[in-house]
Amino acid sequence: MSSRTKWIQVEFIRGSRTFVNLCWACILVCGATGFLLVGFSSCIGKDLIPILSSNQITFLPQGLVMCFYGIAGLFLGLYLWCTVFWNVGSGYNYFDRRKGISSIFRWGFPGKNRRIQIRLVLGDVEAVGLRNQEGLFPSRILYLKVRGRQSIPLTRGENSTPEYMEEKAAELARFLRVSIEGF
Repeated sequence: MSSRTKWIQVEFIRGSRTFVNLCWACILVCGATGFLLVGFSSCIGKDLIPILSSNQITFLPQGLVMCFYGIAGLFLGLYLWCTVFWNVGSGYNYFDRRKGISSIFRWGFPGKNRRIQIRLVLGDVEAVGLRNQEGLFPSRILYLKVRGRQSIPLTRGENSTPEYMEEKAAELARFLRVSIEGF
């Protein structure tokens, strides 16, 4: 989603709060809870979940390993739920040609560096680039090449079509009146 006038362009970036991440967080927590309960059931000798029988599982080593996997899965699930809740990676790209400034903002993890903001003078922007990675998991990253700094990524590794990302790069380059590289 983006907003554009003659002098200002704002593009909102979606973070970790996606349907896929919510599904994975639910699946991970449910599966890890099942592993933990079956492992604990093998320890006490009584089935805590009637559907999952632990009669054939001895606590050492199978039950202990299942408890370990259950605890590890719960920690990973908690981490994923936290990234979804805090919407890590969301933010915006703001370009103002009239004032000659740019602001790139993202939300991070809580702490003193939760707000990640980069302010640039548009005169320092040399080019808009597009980095393509083909293969099993293709990704396309749109970035700004800035004089005296590292390249600043504007998008994550999106799985968009090459034509869409090329059009997006060309539109931004036209707006900023800079060249395009990486094609």
